[in-house]
Amino acid sequence: MFGNYLIGLREGLEASLVVCILIAYLVKTGRKDALKPIWIGIGVAVGVALAFGAGLEFGSQELTFEAQEALGGSLSVLAVGLVTWMVFWMRRTARHLKAELHGKLDAALQMGTGALVATAFLAVGREGLETALFVWASVRASSDGSYGPLVGVVLGLLTAVLLGWLFYRGALKINLAKFFTWTGGMLVVVAAGVLAYGVHDLQEANFLGGLADKAFDVSATIPPDSWYGTLLKGVFNFQPDPTVLQVTVWALYLVPTLALFLAPIGSGPSARVKKQKATDEKAEAEASA
Repeated sequence: MFGNYLIGLREGLEASLVVCILIAYLVKTGRKDALKPIWIGIGVAVGVALAFGAGLEFGSQELTFEAQEALGGSLSVLAVGLVTWMVFWMRRTARHLKAELHGKLDAALQMGTGALVATAFLAVGREGLETALFVWASVRASSDGSYGPLVGVVLGLLTAVLLGWLFYRGALKINLAKFFTWTGGMLVVVAAGVLAYGVHDLQEANFLGGLADKAFDVSATIPPDSWYGTLLKGVFNFQPDPTVLQVTVWALYLVPTLALFLAPIGSGPSARVKKQKATDEKAEAEASA
């Protein structure tokens, strides 16, 4: 459940921060008339994400077992790829996300209502689709027939909304770079488990071989239905009897990805971001004058 809570918190907070930045900028610059198109774009993005998630869940139920496993495994691999790209992108841009969004919003304000709707939709929609896909893959990987994984996701999203609101009200200061570094590292670990489960799905669909080649079997020591077995599965998508291919793929993904993610990155914003930041500060100064 914790792993799914982390997904909901991490992904939801990204979307919440994007919304807060867009709304706060319009309010501070005296453009409250542009709030309605922004909310329309946000609402459409949320609706599309929910429809996408529902389509994945209910659409897959009509397939044969092999087709379900093939679809689930393929989408799990895709979800891990998208989330991996996202955590690296957010780590690089977290400190300058505000300036980049302000630049896009300034351009949209000049183009009109349709551009504002599109800007909000694209900014939130990307996060929503990534969240729906990864949550579906993770819940599918860790689900044991209970609602625990889904409850974890919902609680994470609700926490993210609360933190976003506090952030907007100025009651909460968040070091975004550190927050997204720590949660991103934990999310890489969760993604490794989802990837291994996706490989297992592809093996059950006969798309990949080696289903009978077990790397180890500790089911007697860590029963899947025990509290600690459930905890390990919920947090890390741990499987007591993985195949050799699952363990190999898990290690080949986790070790280099985590090493690269935690490696130091160049400090300081780019010239483009510096210029945009100076423009934003000038606009805010003129608005408050």
